[in-house]
Amino acid sequence: MTRQPMKQSDDLMMARPVRDSQSEMAEIVLPNDANPLGALLGGRLMHWIDLAGAMAAHRHSRNYVVTAAIDHLDFWVPVHIGDLVILRSSVNRVFHTSMEVGVKIWVENYLLDSCQHVSSAYLTFVAIDGAGRHLKVPAIIPETDEQRRRYEDAGRRREIRRDELDRRRNKLS
Repeated sequence: MTRQPMKQSDDLMMARPVRDSQSEMAEIVLPNDANPLGALLGGRLMHWIDLAGAMAAHRHSRNYVVTAAIDHLDFWVPVHIGDLVILRSSVNRVFHTSMEVGVKIWVENYLLDSCQHVSSAYLTFVAIDGAGRHLKVPAIIPETDEQRRRYEDAGRRREIRRDELDRRRNKLS
């Protein structure tokens, strides 16, 4: 049996492991990123979270992506000027044209040799083409126990998001 050469579009739709989407970015908190007390602005951190999440979604989908939603966000420890912020992201699960991406944020104070968990976020990204039309996203393959747990949890979070969206829509009508 002769195998047909794979088309580029077929290659783009092949399932990919979570590790292929994993991304990391680092930012040093500068005075322009902080409030008058020298603490990182929450909005700046949210911007970095969005960028880190988009990197993972883009790596997985290999297309343009847009942010559709972000879940609840808590800031557990302060981040100050001079601290190093580390953002790690990966795709947790794929749902046809959308993906849930998890972003975990750490603060490193390299002078004190300390590292603390600042926040975690779940974002939903949608893959689009150049005209803004939704595109199908290849499946994700969780390989570790932690990735499988995140995959299952993402399914439960999606149901909660849908229920909440229905509740809000019904409230408006």
